[in-house]
Amino acid sequence: MIWFQILAILGIVALVAFFIVHRGTARASAWVKLLFVAFVGFGVYAMLRQDDVTWVANKLGIQRGLDLVLFLLVIAFAFTTISTYLRFRELEIKYARLARAVALQAAERENPKS
Repeated sequence: MIWFQILAILGIVALVAFFIVHRGTARASAWVKLLFVAFVGFGVYAMLRQDDVTWVANKLGIQRGLDLVLFLLVIAFAFTTISTYLRFRELEIKYARLARAVALQAAERENPKS
């Protein structure tokens, strides 16, 4: 095992620990958490057993295992980007509704209906 593999695995373990400790603030559903853990597990497995990943990649018609991992990372990045965009969009809509409600309440207080 080379030094980079050890460093990468320690980094992954630190990320998983951070994710588990801050689970109350991470507002992800259970299936997203399970997919995250599975993806991290695949990453560790891919670092430790590179030949197995190349074998799987060859079965899928991809020449190298590294290319398979790269493709999966692109998919994970796209999923994360879309998920973040949708979450921010939802928050923008909630803030707009809240601002309208506060403005209506303030207007009612200033001009009460008699």
